[in-house]
Amino acid sequence: MKEIIFFSNNKNKIIEISNFFVEKSLKILDLNNFDKIISPNEIGNTFEENAKIKSLHGYKIFNKICFADDSGICIEALDGKPGVHSKNFLKNNKNAYNACREILSITRNKNNFNAFFQTSICLSLNEKKHIFFNGKIVGKISKEIKGKSGFGYDPIFIPEGYNKTFAEMKPEQKNSISHRSIAIKKLKGYLLKLI
Repeated sequence: MKEIIFFSNNKNKIIEISNFFVEKSLKILDLNNFDKIISPNEIGNTFEENAKIKSLHGYKIFNKICFADDSGICIEALDGKPGVHSKNFLKNNKNAYNACREILSITRNKNNFNAFFQTSICLSLNEKKHIFFNGKIVGKISKEIKGKSGFGYDPIFIPEGYNKTFAEMKPEQKNSISHRSIAIKKLKGYLLKLI
């Protein structure tokens, strides 16, 4: 069985990832399998740069194939922000509810609800070989906060072709169409060929 490290201790992301990897030939470990591991500063200007910072850091620590993701929401009314700063935007507003309320206020005032979610995964095979897998889903910011599932910005994002926010969907439905699932499926396909 091949062990691969998912460099994350985000429980929501870990659950989403683990649902995709049920093969006996692959064992996905995450940072919760180890004693406290310090995460690097995410100083990249793109999702890909931040994912690589984390996956390379993980490869150097564990000397095993490692992958990491960086994800965020990009909102037209906010000039593409919060983007790579999506996690900080939540923290700066103290919680997801406050952050979502601020976004709703801005998108209403500008009457522009266009947005997309993006995930970039970097797979570090060694210190010099890095492969990227991207997923993107376009949609709209809802007019109100809706739904109890999901996390982060899920209660205000309605994917194109749907009339529910991610947070109103069952996890299986969200995971079948989300930006992260698109990127993970690409990663999984590559890893299964690799082993």
